[in-house]
Amino acid sequence: MNLSRSFLFPVSAALLLAGCGTTAIVSTPIENIDAVPLKVADLNNDEFKAWPHADLIADTIPGMSVNKAYEELLKGRKGVKVVVGVVDSGVDIEHEDLKDVLWTNEKEIPDNGIDDDGNGYVDDVHGWNFLGDALHENLEYVRVLKKGDDGSETYKKAKAEYEKEYQEAQLNKTQYEQILQMVKNADATVQEELGKEDYTREDLEGLPSSDLKLLQARGVLTNVLSIDPSLSTVAEVKEELKEGVEYFSDQLNYNLNLDFDGRGLVGDDPDDINDTDYGNNNVTGPDKEEAKHGTHVSGIIAASRNNGKGMNGVANNVEIMAVRAVPDGDEYDKDIALAIRYAVDNGAKVINTSFGKYYSPHPEWVRDAIKYAAENDVLIVNAAGNESKDLDKTNVYPNDAVDNGKEISDNFLTVGALDYTYGPEMIAKFSNYGKNNVDVFAPGTKIWSTIPDNKYKFEQGTSMASPEVAGVAALIRSYYPDLSASQVKKIIMHSGLAARTNVILEGNPEKKKPFTEISRSGRMVNAYNAIIMADKVSRKKLDL
Repeated sequence: MNLSRSFLFPVSAALLLAGCGTTAIVSTPIENIDAVPLKVADLNNDEFKAWPHADLIADTIPGMSVNKAYEELLKGRKGVKVVVGVVDSGVDIEHEDLKDVLWTNEKEIPDNGIDDDGNGYVDDVHGWNFLGDALHENLEYVRVLKKGDDGSETYKKAKAEYEKEYQEAQLNKTQYEQILQMVKNADATVQEELGKEDYTREDLEGLPSSDLKLLQARGVLTNVLSIDPSLSTVAEVKEELKEGVEYFSDQLNYNLNLDFDGRGLVGDDPDDINDTDYGNNNVTGPDKEEAKHGTHVSGIIAASRNNGKGMNGVANNVEIMAVRAVPDGDEYDKDIALAIRYAVDNGAKVINTSFGKYYSPHPEWVRDAIKYAAENDVLIVNAAGNESKDLDKTNVYPNDAVDNGKEISDNFLTVGALDYTYGPEMIAKFSNYGKNNVDVFAPGTKIWSTIPDNKYKFEQGTSMASPEVAGVAALIRSYYPDLSASQVKKIIMHSGLAARTNVILEGNPEKKKPFTEISRSGRMVNAYNAIIMADKVSRKKLDL
């Protein structure tokens, strides 16, 4: 592929999109995306909730032009159903915004205890749960340590990382607890003064400054509210801090605990790829709250559009196949390999993999599964990771290449995360990057989506950027089902928006690179341009 161009895919005024009886659309040429004025005002709550679907030209927000694609290119058109496999922590299949977009295995009679379709999985009506009743797990390098010192460099590296991470988890847990207590104390002081539990930033600003205790409380709360503009109330701040305490507590109790055995509940040998008789059909998992990640990812891809509830997913015409294989902790290579194969064998045309790790005892099992997906024309969209690393220097798993070598197949698309502010700071501080090993960037900071029990929440990470792109891939495969997985990957990479600007990496202003040099395509995913290019490729007017 020739991905050296550093400008937006040129769509001239003469380029028309013919669309199944709809009015032809003339697209707008954009030769220099850097000339777009920056959005300097803070996003309001509605803009935050929908920014990934915004258009950079119209809204000066680096979204994917999803709304524009529906309004100008897809209105009145009908696509085909596309099954998207969500390999993740589980999905709340009863959620109000997801229950109507679930994949259902029509060949399986629910709850009869029989493998009706003979696929090896009993009663797999909406997918499969490869973790059974297990919730928590060690990190992979902790599992390396538990196998004993074999004198290898891998063991030495794992030991050094464990000692560093354990100490940091203890420190972070303590700090979060202290900050949470400070916020609780300040909140109680303000509530007492105002005589109400709920109050606004304006209420805080109006507090008398003559009272030192009130002044200190106002300072604490004003500071924490200013850290994240998407958090509008002190209650939301407290909830975020509480989740931080729980996160680091889980790290200490489970992920980094050398005495914890999470796999015992599953009942298989994770080092035997042929031991496949395990798991169950409870795709949500034993604790619905632990399915938050997979539920959030699923909503980004396909939450029911225009139903008057919570949010709109990127893609219509989608059925979500829930494949539970990612615990709280690091996933097992065996589970991921089998999960990918399950999704492929049961009709998925796109698979989202929002997870990753830096140690892998059996990477060949997963790579073989990726190749199996390629052989069956299935596109895998993968999160790049959230450790601010250059993936050309650090291996992350899963991946489609060994040590920066040749790609094993052309169906694996790795996605980094964008922030909502276009310009030098548009790369999310946490996002991994890499000229060879990250393919594209997409919205990944403060993403509004579904969580269990009919709720919605902002989350962030490349875990959120990946399903944004999986949604675009599903959109293309719905309206242009003749295109292959490889073609869809190339369309997404070639059709995105490019910028010549230098961008800040790892949140460090001293560390800058041209946007074109931090991914293979040098582009931000754009659904509008992707649909236009898909139309041309489908009509054989453009080769990739």
